[in-house]
Amino acid sequence: MAMAAAAASPSLLLLPSSKTLNLTLNFSTPRSPLYSRSNRTASFKSRVLPRKSRTSTSSSAGVAATDSAIETEKSDPKVDRPEEERVVLPTNDSSEKLLRIRHTCAHVMAMAVQKVFPNAKVTIGPWIDNGFYYDFDMDPLTDKDLKKIKKEMDRIIRRNLPLVREEVSREEAQKRILAINEPYKLEILDNIKEDSITIYHIGNEWWDLCAGPHVNSTGNIDRKAVELESVAGAYWRGDESKPMLQRIYGTAWETEEQLKAYLHFKEEAKRRDHRRLGQDLDLFSIQEDAGGGLVFWHPKGAIIRHLIEDSWKQLHMQHGYDLLYTPHVAKAELWKISGHSDFYKENMYDQMNIEDELYQLRPMNCPYHILVYKRKLHSYRDFPIRVAELGTVYRYELSGSLHGLFRVRGFTQDDAHIFCLDDQIKDEIRGVLDLTEEILLQFGFRKYEVNLSTRPEKSVGTDDIWEKATIALRQALEDKGWDYQIDEGGGAFYGPKIDLKIEDALGRKWQCSTVQVDFNLPQRFDITYVDSNSERRRPIMIHRAVLGSLERFFGVLIEHYAGDFPLWLSPIQTRVLPVTDSEVNYCSSEVVLKLKSSGIRAELCHGERLPKLIRNAEKQKIPLMAVVGPKEVETHTVTIRSRFGGELGTMTVENFIDKIQSSIENRTSL
Repeated sequence: MAMAAAAASPSLLLLPSSKTLNLTLNFSTPRSPLYSRSNRTASFKSRVLPRKSRTSTSSSAGVAATDSAIETEKSDPKVDRPEEERVVLPTNDSSEKLLRIRHTCAHVMAMAVQKVFPNAKVTIGPWIDNGFYYDFDMDPLTDKDLKKIKKEMDRIIRRNLPLVREEVSREEAQKRILAINEPYKLEILDNIKEDSITIYHIGNEWWDLCAGPHVNSTGNIDRKAVELESVAGAYWRGDESKPMLQRIYGTAWETEEQLKAYLHFKEEAKRRDHRRLGQDLDLFSIQEDAGGGLVFWHPKGAIIRHLIEDSWKQLHMQHGYDLLYTPHVAKAELWKISGHSDFYKENMYDQMNIEDELYQLRPMNCPYHILVYKRKLHSYRDFPIRVAELGTVYRYELSGSLHGLFRVRGFTQDDAHIFCLDDQIKDEIRGVLDLTEEILLQFGFRKYEVNLSTRPEKSVGTDDIWEKATIALRQALEDKGWDYQIDEGGGAFYGPKIDLKIEDALGRKWQCSTVQVDFNLPQRFDITYVDSNSERRRPIMIHRAVLGSLERFFGVLIEHYAGDFPLWLSPIQTRVLPVTDSEVNYCSSEVVLKLKSSGIRAELCHGERLPKLIRNAEKQKIPLMAVVGPKEVETHTVTIRSRFGGELGTMTVENFIDKIQSSIENRTSL
């Protein structure tokens, strides 16, 4: 992929951005997706959260094997639940009232901190997507301290103190800051360019440098809609050479109901954390003995990766791409030609000296694909040329920025490059959008946020080609029927681009697919073709990724499904459970063997009482359980329990296999 996209990929989005929320959140685990083209476009609204959680997973499944007494909890996921009341959560962009509340809460918190801890020095306190924070120079804080601060905040809010705006001269502001001995405020004052300095007072008791906006008085805040969430260390100005400060995070909403919905959202996000589920389900690990940010795919995770890669390859070949495999290292000179050594050096590992030549681990795949293109002279009749690779790249990340699968040091990117003529750009972009939709729909992603980024101030390429490329991108999006936003000047220096964020089951947005037109690398590598007049011309190059990083996408999938993978993607599709050891031989030779021979991922588990075997299968989120008792052995059948469909009854092994294969083919649950 191109440099601009790579700098942000893989990136971490723990919570959705306030600018991109269209969330109707449903906390049930997603079912296996059907191929539906409805509801695939993004709109931009407030978040909607259900008041209470609901989960599609049953507790210990109630499978009744004939002639066997099995005590299980009764739970049927097929039973429809009543539609829940929904709480609309505004954002900072959609509600100025909310923004004012959050900004004011930051000041109220700072005032409370200095009342409880008079020696604390204040620094800065902005609002953020889900609340606010403030940094203080003070001794480390505990959870007990946060409770004291919150209690003092409640007192300030109840007193209904007015917030009063005052403009003073720079000299007056400096005089007042010196009088209260606030050194950080002096530094902040030095960075303010305006001559007139704005101060906000809370009553007559506390003030800070601030441009606003705020509510009229503290009484406009619902104290039951405010909560202090956590405390963390943060260097002043993000500089490790400067003092370590105490950063207090808080959240604030318009009503108590909104706060409860938000806190429930946080709990649900915690339940779905891919790092915990990855360990509980034995999907992957990051071994410190090998190094941080390097992912080990365990057998179950590797099966899922294989399924993703296999589907990816098949769809790409169907859409006219040729597959490539290219080296993990190359001569350092290659990265000088591409410009990565100049513009991306801080994200690249140190060079290796091999027989007096310098080599470099690849941070990108693009130069390799260009070298494949350059292996021979092309005619205009050859275009478009589409090449794709699941290429592993290595990028240096600070250890403090590493985060599970979301930010790593080695990852595989689903990279592809299209070489085409000027008048083919639109059709090729439309083809990429179609392929993107087809791939993402397999995993149940139907809602996207789409952005078209246009020419920045500094760029390469002529006005004519920029205009043609931008119009082509716009027309492709309009032909597709997708809603999109224009990001004026947000394109890469080498060409315009389309970025797509997918919406997960919690309504969070994840940067995923990107399509970028590139006028830079074809020039740097001097790639050409022969046109109809036998003259050398330069082709257009399009970079594109659909899934982005496979590691990051896998992390998103884990959280999207809450570990409950759909049947086609589940590493173990069926667990066969004998009621007693007497049925083990039949389970092994008649059931598991036939399932595996039919391409179904099955395993036999025994040696425990059946209720425990069922509970263990539930904990491991196995989609299907085949219970076998004496009657099943006698009739050559199995009794089936589905995590998503409840009791499915007794059937022959052959019938069971047919149902599984049909569900896998149609990407549905059983």
